[in-house]
Amino acid sequence: MTQAPRILLFTGEGKGKTTAALGMAFRASGHHLRTCVIQFIKGDASVGEVAAAAESPHTRIIQTGLGFLPPPGSTAMGEHVAAAQAGLRQAAEAIAGGQFELVILDEICLAVARDLIDEQQVVELVAQTPPDRCLVLTGRGATPGLMALADTVTDMQCVKHGLHTGRAAQKGVEL
Repeated sequence: MTQAPRILLFTGEGKGKTTAALGMAFRASGHHLRTCVIQFIKGDASVGEVAAAAESPHTRIIQTGLGFLPPPGSTAMGEHVAAAQAGLRQAAEAIAGGQFELVILDEICLAVARDLIDEQQVVELVAQTPPDRCLVLTGRGATPGLMALADTVTDMQCVKHGLHTGRAAQKGVEL
């Protein structure tokens, strides 16, 4: 029996999808496993995970996103589509290159949900993942097709969130 790659998916409206994936990167680093994180929406290099990855010989973060997405139909969407497609190419290189045991595609589910990337492109990327690798997909709005690809799916539910009551994003928590 041929072993398939591990495919984990973290989705839902609650906080913690990227945090869970970065926790996996931290755990992998402890075992000297190399991790590549491609961030499809985020583009702020001042966040804590980018600083932490710069200190780790085992973790690389590539931000291809441009930040918060404009409303559907906005003229700026073309720039976000181009950025997400560049992220997809980076992800394909990270997977095919064989230098990373763990590849995290942060916010790729949202990129699919917002039509920056076609779901079939992700299906093809997963199909190219070697059996000895682990691939993590994160983001709100995971489609049933993306969930079907994964062997583990976690749906983060928001019960209460400080941002909804006026708390500002905090370093080490949201930033």
